[in-house]
Amino acid sequence: QLVGSGGGLVQPGGSLRLSCAASGFSLESRNIGWFRQAPGKEREGVSCISNRPGDVKYADSVKGRFTISRHNANGTMYLEMNNLNPEDTAVYYCAVGRPSTAFCSRTPGQYSRWGQGTQVTVSS
Repeated sequence: QLVGSGGGLVQPGGSLRLSCAASGFSLESRNIGWFRQAPGKEREGVSCISNRPGDVKYADSVKGRFTISRHNANGTMYLEMNNLNPEDTAVYYCAVGRPSTAFCSRTPGQYSRWGQGTQVTVSS
């Protein structure tokens, strides 16, 4: 099970930190990712990270503003979001793949477990 938290309403230029806690399985050897879906749009891969050193990817729209991280020991993954703008408004989902040594991908098909989604709204 993946349980996400940390969403909410924030003004443009503000920050939020999303968390996602895994229970019942380990994050070790699994790729993790964050996705988002805005109304009327397809789900977008925001960022991903594997256990390979340096293997971190971001969508161009969030590079330099978002930071993904993981803490395997406590089974938690994070998405730090800074300088938010209204285009970042969406439901954000955490996702975890099956045990693998592959590089991470921002495509949904690599992921087998999904969080319930948390709403992020950026508005003044």
